[in-house]
Amino acid sequence: MRYLRRPCLRLIAVLLLTGGAAICGHVDIVVDQKGGGDYQTITAAIEALPMFAYQRTVIFIRNGVYEEKLRIDQNYVTLRGESRDSTIIRYSILRSAWDEQRDPIGPAVININGDDAVLDQMTIENTQPEIGPHAFTVFGTGTRTVITNCNILSKGGDTVSLWNYKEGMYYHANCYFAGAVDFVCPRGWCFIRDSQFYEVKPTAALWHAGHFDPEQKLVVVNSNFDGVEGFYLGRHHYEAQFYLLDCRFSANMADKPIFLHAYDDPTRNNPYYHGDRNYFYNCRKTGAPYAWYNDNLSAAPGSPSPEDITPAWTFGGKWDPERRDPLTVTGYALNGN
Repeated sequence: MRYLRRPCLRLIAVLLLTGGAAICGHVDIVVDQKGGGDYQTITAAIEALPMFAYQRTVIFIRNGVYEEKLRIDQNYVTLRGESRDSTIIRYSILRSAWDEQRDPIGPAVININGDDAVLDQMTIENTQPEIGPHAFTVFGTGTRTVITNCNILSKGGDTVSLWNYKEGMYYHANCYFAGAVDFVCPRGWCFIRDSQFYEVKPTAALWHAGHFDPEQKLVVVNSNFDGVEGFYLGRHHYEAQFYLLDCRFSANMADKPIFLHAYDDPTRNNPYYHGDRNYFYNCRKTGAPYAWYNDNLSAAPGSPSPEDITPAWTFGGKWDPERRDPLTVTGYALNGN
């Protein structure tokens, strides 16, 4: 191994940590295309990691354009770029092409199979040129996935596809998302704040699947939606739950409420027990307003107030990625050396 562990106390008891925080003893790896780091490719850095990890590994990626397709199987891996616009990971792949000839890496530019992954401060792009067909940029089956301060780009659909439909919890903040139909399409629980959405085709921007647990939901707070003329806000094929608070819609958004997509062939449609669950608070649109996003948060289960709608509330108390409590050590042992 080319990386070194910094000496410290080995913590052996309960550690109360902020979500996504790196603790004493974490591994730092530097990727630099010019040879000034531990590795020149991100792939090599990931392949150097042990399969099983119990502490966070931070891979710092220096500025450059990395033409790579990545697979992360380990838990607690952070990919952090040197700068949002100059650390670029890109690759061209259509989902249909991968379905025809599958490789072990996966169908997206970044494929996340581990839990507690963090992507921070970089641009990730699927560079396939067609507008519309499914073209994953980030695909995941892990839980507690964090994406912050990133540009996540595609001209195809399903740009960000985090699909752990049973346990998946995802947190995104200060991001720019672009793509075609359903380009942000979580399955499970998802909280997004302070982000920009751009729809490149007159189709739906958001999609959600929450059929496994009636508490599953997609929450978007303080974010902007724009796109080509006639784009619409969202849709779903399964049970779903949408919360949008303090969001702004451009004049290009169509007068089309979030809707359940139904097939002409009824055998392809899924059960729909809970009905429409689309909740809004203080959302505004440039130009003529539409009545369907009027405030109705009081009609949501439990009648939450706007102040109640936090990541901790979204994830039912199971996870709070915005916690900033100080580290608490309840026990320790000294290394022999």
